[in-house]
Amino acid sequence: MKASLLKRLTALDARLSELDRLLADPDVTRDLDQYRKLTREHAEIAPVTALFQQHRAAEADLAAARDMAADPELRAFAEEEQQAARARLEAIEDELQLALLPRDPNDERNIFMEIRAGTGGDESALFAGALFRMYARFAERNRWQTELVSHSDGEMGGYKEIIFRIVGQGAYSRLKFESGGHRVQRVPETEAQGRIHTSACTVAVMPEADDASDVVLNPADLRIDTFRASGAGGQHINKTDSAVRVTHLPTGIVVECQDGRSQHKNKAQALSVLVARIRDKQTREQQAKEAATRKSLIGSGDRSERIRTYNFPQGRVTDHRINLTLYKIDAIMDGDLFELTSALMAEHQAEQLALLGETAV
Repeated sequence: MKASLLKRLTALDARLSELDRLLADPDVTRDLDQYRKLTREHAEIAPVTALFQQHRAAEADLAAARDMAADPELRAFAEEEQQAARARLEAIEDELQLALLPRDPNDERNIFMEIRAGTGGDESALFAGALFRMYARFAERNRWQTELVSHSDGEMGGYKEIIFRIVGQGAYSRLKFESGGHRVQRVPETEAQGRIHTSACTVAVMPEADDASDVVLNPADLRIDTFRASGAGGQHINKTDSAVRVTHLPTGIVVECQDGRSQHKNKAQALSVLVARIRDKQTREQQAKEAATRKSLIGSGDRSERIRTYNFPQGRVTDHRINLTLYKIDAIMDGDLFELTSALMAEHQAEQLALLGETAV
């Protein structure tokens, strides 16, 4: 094991012991915010230190097998034990490298997703509706909760734009690579001659900010308008000015929310989406600067980049960033995104490992 890795693991082991001591202190546990912070850190460190203990045990087994090899009668058995110990050490070191990769602080957050119809008119709006159902079904498979924030219906169905919130542990880690352009190739229901049409939608995935966010909204920078909501919702939705539009004057970002029954709830939801959009804008600007020196394959978050094609006549879905094609479009559109998201997460880990290798050199 490299000296730098050993030093870092030893420090984490010491930190875990310190956390155990702090979490046993009644004075610390009285502060709920501090307690949550410490327990979260403990949960992150504990699996890494457990691997470190396994590595130490494998090293001890290897040393014992080497000593055993001095006995001619046990040499053959000792060589087998050494080979097994080396294999364990190699596997554990690979796991440790992955466990020590820089963590995205947003990975466990809830998310806001935005789907906008692009080129293709009515067919694009219908596809936006299909994408919303796909992500809602994926959330359901993960036992996450989906909440509608706002939507603008298409003339023939689907959505011109839809914003929704997904609440669940690890939602951002699983879905953060969905941002970008999604293209569909299929025969629209309105196509009399059976010709294949191509249309597109854009998807944006934004982590929900904490209440104590690093984005501070100055009331002077906000223009808040209320208006009467349109669409389904019964008598109440059409009788009161419950819908809210928030404009962030410095950036020009506009958020509307009208799906809640109260103006207060709609305003709170709109402000949450606004903060998420501002943070997302800042993140993408930072990623653009980093991309000038090193282009990330799947982490750019560029909305204009075509990331995936859904070809219905051929029954295939292709992710262009990792050259992955799956011939199971019906299952994918029904929310079975596990193979796609797992492949994207694995590719991201490989990129991080490569970057660490470059840094080490």
